[in-house]
Amino acid sequence: MALAPPTRDAVESVPYGVRVASAWAWRIAIIVATAGLLVWLLGHVSLLIIPLMIAALLSGLLGPIVTVLQRWRVPRGLAVGLVLIGSITALSAVISLVGKTIVNGFEQLWAQAVAGLAEVERWIFSGPLPISNEDLASLSNEAIEQLQNNSSQILSEAVSWGSTLGHILAGMLLTLFAAIFFLLDGRGIWAFLVRLMPRAARLPLDGAGRRGWRSLVNYVRVQLFVAFIDAVGIGLGAVILGVPLALPLSVLVFLGSFIPVLGALVTGTVAVLLALVANGWVNALIMLIVVLAVQQAESHILQPLVMGKAVSLHPLAVVLAVAGGSMLAGIAGALFAVPLLAITNTVVKYLAERAWETDPTVAPAPTGLVAAQARPAATTSYTSDAPAPPDTDGEEPDGFAPGPHGPQTK
Repeated sequence: MALAPPTRDAVESVPYGVRVASAWAWRIAIIVATAGLLVWLLGHVSLLIIPLMIAALLSGLLGPIVTVLQRWRVPRGLAVGLVLIGSITALSAVISLVGKTIVNGFEQLWAQAVAGLAEVERWIFSGPLPISNEDLASLSNEAIEQLQNNSSQILSEAVSWGSTLGHILAGMLLTLFAAIFFLLDGRGIWAFLVRLMPRAARLPLDGAGRRGWRSLVNYVRVQLFVAFIDAVGIGLGAVILGVPLALPLSVLVFLGSFIPVLGALVTGTVAVLLALVANGWVNALIMLIVVLAVQQAESHILQPLVMGKAVSLHPLAVVLAVAGGSMLAGIAGALFAVPLLAITNTVVKYLAERAWETDPTVAPAPTGLVAAQARPAATTSYTSDAPAPPDTDGEEPDGFAPGPHGPQTK
């Protein structure tokens, strides 16, 4: 027996507030379910998605340098090659400098570390804890027995780490190739994507993409500033406290600041260990306070205020984005949460305000009746050989920049 549709009286008997709440509820449920499904699908292709996103960040960082070289009449292909080779060379030189400085001071640090271990050993036997040689031997035997019993699990973990290392190397190569093509032909790639959309959606998509890209570039530039402040703060603290290897430690902090959570943890631990080995536990405790102070200033002042202003996000939104991204996708989620949120916020506001109708970046407003007749709205299209219109703030978009080709008359 088929169920009869509800009568008008039955529908009207439901309170108006309940009907509005139910209408909102099922729509929100569909949006949340779709977003969850998208995150789940992207999680299975993270080896492909993460390198592309890192390449986009690198493109936003290196794109202005490519533009400057082009203004000096350097061909774009040569400019991209020079920028990438120069960046890789500079990064390798910095890492080499840090490594050589650490190796040169390693002998002295090793001697201090051995003396520190001997002091710990004397404290164990003569301190307040009643530990004897027999107790240490028993603990050592138990540890060896545990290693033997779990050898298969340890071997599987080692194999897993080897596979992870292979994935990392493949991701680095993919990032490099993607960055090359983003810098070399980013506009052509974006033009292809824009032409896949219906004709009526091309101008809105182009304008929203331009604004989103600008947010991404601002994020990369501000992140550089935050990393510089971290390096200066911890490095200056190390110099004042007399911690050895202060300069390479500052460089290490600068590079590690681009990796949320893990970078700060590793570089802070290195700084405290250096202070402990070289100057004792009191100096190490002070160094720990310095590291925590700098990291707390970054998390609660620089990231929310400076980053939030640069990407047009409220400081609370920045904090929640980093926390939520790390919960959902770990380090990668914390790294990309803020730029993704900034791009989404910019794109949604642009589309909601129909800003493309007055945006000269994508559709320069025609003046006079002749211009209006020469370019009717129904005949606009994106062509592959049209020059990119200037940005609204006078800067040409750099790198993998949206807005490659303005509307042209057929």
